[in-house]
Amino acid sequence: MTLVGDRTSDEIRAGNVLSSQCLFGPGLRMMNRIVDAAEDFDAPAIHSLALTIDGVGTVVSALDDPARSVDQRLACASLIDSFVAESGTFVVEDVGPERLDAIAVDHDLTIVATGTGDLGRMFVRDRVRSPFDRPKRALAVAYVRGLQPDKSGAELTFHAIPGVGELITLPALTTTGHCSILVFEGVPGGPMDRFDEVGTPEGHLHRCLEILDDLFPAVAARARGIQLTDDGGILRGRVTPMVRRPVAFTSSGRAVLGLADAVVLNDPLTAQGANNAVHAAGVYLDAVLQRGPKPFDTEWMHETFEAFWRSWGRWSVSWTNRVLNGLPEHLLDLARSASEEPGVAALFAAGFADPSTVHDWWFDRAEADRMLDAARSANETLDLRGLRHALGQYATGVTVVTTRAPDGRKVGVTANSFTSVSLDPPLIAWCPAKKAPSLPDLLAAHHFAVNVLAADQHQLSRQFATPAVDKFAGVKYHDGIAGIPLLDRAIARFQCRTVQRVDAGDHVIFIAEIEQFDTAEGAPLVFHSGAYRVATQHPDFS
Repeated sequence: MTLVGDRTSDEIRAGNVLSSQCLFGPGLRMMNRIVDAAEDFDAPAIHSLALTIDGVGTVVSALDDPARSVDQRLACASLIDSFVAESGTFVVEDVGPERLDAIAVDHDLTIVATGTGDLGRMFVRDRVRSPFDRPKRALAVAYVRGLQPDKSGAELTFHAIPGVGELITLPALTTTGHCSILVFEGVPGGPMDRFDEVGTPEGHLHRCLEILDDLFPAVAARARGIQLTDDGGILRGRVTPMVRRPVAFTSSGRAVLGLADAVVLNDPLTAQGANNAVHAAGVYLDAVLQRGPKPFDTEWMHETFEAFWRSWGRWSVSWTNRVLNGLPEHLLDLARSASEEPGVAALFAAGFADPSTVHDWWFDRAEADRMLDAARSANETLDLRGLRHALGQYATGVTVVTTRAPDGRKVGVTANSFTSVSLDPPLIAWCPAKKAPSLPDLLAAHHFAVNVLAADQHQLSRQFATPAVDKFAGVKYHDGIAGIPLLDRAIARFQCRTVQRVDAGDHVIFIAEIEQFDTAEGAPLVFHSGAYRVATQHPDFS
């Protein structure tokens, strides 16, 4: 295995910052799964965020899992060193299209992870998935010391002024120790777009302070004594958000696969860039390990990218693009409510960790109203957040329940409420939520299948857990009883006939008789404490 970069790890550490970044809980877990020997950086934990929109009451909410930000100069250099220590081959050279062709000839699979320069331009823009043809924000970043804590107590703060821009502050770890990052996202041509003529690090910091004084006085008060961490701790530029086609071809016709910014270039506004890259890397790694005899051809490359796109990429891109186009009016109303409703505030925090959770209330007023009503009618005497955490301590498998709607449409939904009820007769149960969009189709169907997912099918779990016009896009299946879809590679499948439904609070209990079943070898996908897990043998019984 060969890694090629244009700088040594020491040169990266001594250079300019590469980005602003923040890995949330799911991204951190994915990173730890990919890199077993990843360095345990002493980065400050981010436990909560505060969101202020146009001066409306600040929404403060705890993250389910702490987030962390590590300067890419540290993270990338450390990964390179770990790769070399594990006997990987690291080559330092500038790579253009011709050199890339030679690399592709010598390797079974070539992945490009840069979205800039001639290599980035090899990947063609996907016009359907890329609504913008120019930058939507002017970006400026400063790594600083001396920023005082926010009075809300939140470590990550997000301030938005509609029509003007946004300011993000967060703690991080950089080459000189703990610091804070200021991220300015100005609407082009607006009062925050003032960095183009700045030529020195000192001038960059001075301009940051000017903008804070003019537009963000609460943050300016926290920043009276700040200093840059180092002369390389600044960044400015403009990003045109873009999704590119995942496969490019070298001069001799060799296919290469794009990763991270090469194919999904996200504006930093919603802090999703690093998370996109890590989740894509995880999907790619799984695809490599699972491919068997299948070659690394263009079909495999497209399937691999689409697995990432369906399970993660499309949600972060659509959410970021929606924010770049301006915050919908109903969000201002929701922010006012969230400042007094912890359950609503938690939804804002969850969106940063997993953008699929903002669908569809971020986009649709009616859905936002429904969500708000549900939060207000919840039992206020019970700590629902704590209850979810407590229930999450019970580890479960993960299933996808599939059926056919009366009009023939395929229906699927992720569920971990599946359980055995009886062996004689053979009965099982599962519990869909009353608010699930698929519930009318599930109620109308007389048969369904429970597909127990394998440990490497977590992308399918996410795909069927989030709304989509066609949840079965790219999914391999075959038909069972009454035409119900049976997912390929599931480690168990139960084809069932519904015999009873029981109304139970905000869910419906389906009790069904198993008519056919089959099993396959493999480890199950496990869900525990809000995260996917894998089952291992207990050391006391090994």
